[in-house]
Amino acid sequence: MVNIANVVTVGRVGLALIAIYLLTVPGETIRWVAFWLTAFVIYADALDGYLARKLNLSSKFGGILDIAGDRVVEMAYWIAFSTLQWIPLWVPLLFAVRGTFVDAIRSYASEQGFTAFGTKTMMQSGLGKFLVASNFSRFTYAIAKALAFCFLIGARTEMFAKTPLLLVADIMVYITAVFCVLRGLPVLLESPFLFQSDKPAGSTKSL
Repeated sequence: MVNIANVVTVGRVGLALIAIYLLTVPGETIRWVAFWLTAFVIYADALDGYLARKLNLSSKFGGILDIAGDRVVEMAYWIAFSTLQWIPLWVPLLFAVRGTFVDAIRSYASEQGFTAFGTKTMMQSGLGKFLVASNFSRFTYAIAKALAFCFLIGARTEMFAKTPLLLVADIMVYITAVFCVLRGLPVLLESPFLFQSDKPAGSTKSL
């Protein structure tokens, strides 16, 4: 049986890459195609999770694949925007560093029986759970990132070229960057195994 949810996850990565390529092609119509493809890619991020739950296709691999897909899509857009000189270089660097460390920690936590969200979340404090695992924080972060992506593209169309949309897009980029840091720090600071040795006392590293 084909796992439709996983197909959507992989498919949205492919569509994102097509949309990003179209950003390099001149033409108003092409730019709008890239805009609407991007909007669908963002929508598909919620669609794959919905299908997994609705069709009882949820799995540990599916969850890992979804996170990987999210990272690829996110970084591909940030790198493309930076290459096009629509955003400063520090933005993709920030997301790359944060994403790499957070995903590594979550991967290890998963082996210990913890999850990023839900009842078995690895977060310990109330603030950490709110910033990282709460539906409000996750939804707000997703909306801010979606608006940043779409506004950055829309602001480069002839329709919105002479409107304040570009300023709004830049503001949404900075808001998303702040959310990135705020949601990443608790994972780093509350990780019980990040700054502690997992080897028993007196053990030595093998040569």
